[in-house]
Parts: sequence; C-alpha cells; structure tokens
Amino acid sequence: MKAEYINPFVESICNIFETMLNTPLQRRQLRASTDGFERQGETLTSIIGISGDASGVVALCFPRDTALELARRFLSSDVNEVNGEVTDALSELVNMVGGSAKAKFNIDPPPNLSMPTVIEGRDYKMRYPTKSAWIEVPFSSDAGDFVMDISFSKDE
Repeated sequence: MKAEYINPFVESICNIFETMLNTPLQRRQLRASTDGFERQGETLTSIIGISGDASGVVALCFPRDTALELARRFLSSDVNEVNGEVTDALSELVNMVGGSAKAKFNIDPPPNLSMPTVIEGRDYKMRYPTKSAWIEVPFSSDAGDFVMDISFSKDE
C-alpha cells in the first residue's frame, strides 16, 4: 500500500481529534499485515467501507475506556457505559475520518462511503480477505490509546 494512500487518513484523524475533541494525537510505529490484527480486552471497533475507483476500509479500534472518554468529549455529556450514544459518536468519528480523507484524494468520481458499523467485543481478531494489505496506525492521546487500521487502493 502506498504512503500517499495512508497519509490522508492520518492527517484527517489528527485534525478531527484536535479540532473536534481537543485531543492531540501522537502517532506511534506503523505495522503492516496481510492476515489481520488482534484486539485484547474489551474493544469497540468502528468501521466504514470506501468503494468506487478507489476502495478500502477504515477501522478505528478503541479500548472501552478510550471509547467512553472520546464519546464524552464528542457529546459533551457524561456517558459511563457503552450505549447508543457511544456507538453513534464512534460511528460519526469514523465517518468524519473517511469523509475527510476521501476529499484529500482528489479522485473523480469521488469514492463512496458505506454506513458505519460498530463492533463491540472482547479478545478478537479482525481478519481480512487474502492478499489485502493492511496498515495499523497506533495513536496515543490524553483520552487513551487506540489504533486505526487502513486498507486502501486505487484502480490504476
């Protein structure tokens, strides 16, 4: 996967978290995989698909406590349990990241975004279709650590 396909997602998430959530992010070491990534502990993963001449998937994977803290900041509300408000907030975050990144690609026609989906579970592995290249971008913040998984390609 080309860096030019990763950077718009990294730029978008950093900008959105800083401006919308007052949460600066520190990016950590990237990892690549063709098999998938394991999630330890209770995790909420917000996923959105991208389709068209450019296609892929973006997944934001939050430990439970990080998800709750980000939802509090996003909603300006004191949420203490995972509920519809939290999943709506996480859905909107991945939607904003996907939408902002797709605008940076300057592709005509622009790619389409799917409906976001939030998966909640404990100790699971996200697997991807064979021959898919995935990049895991870990982040640290004062709201907690989390990762963004990206698979993206453009028809050449």
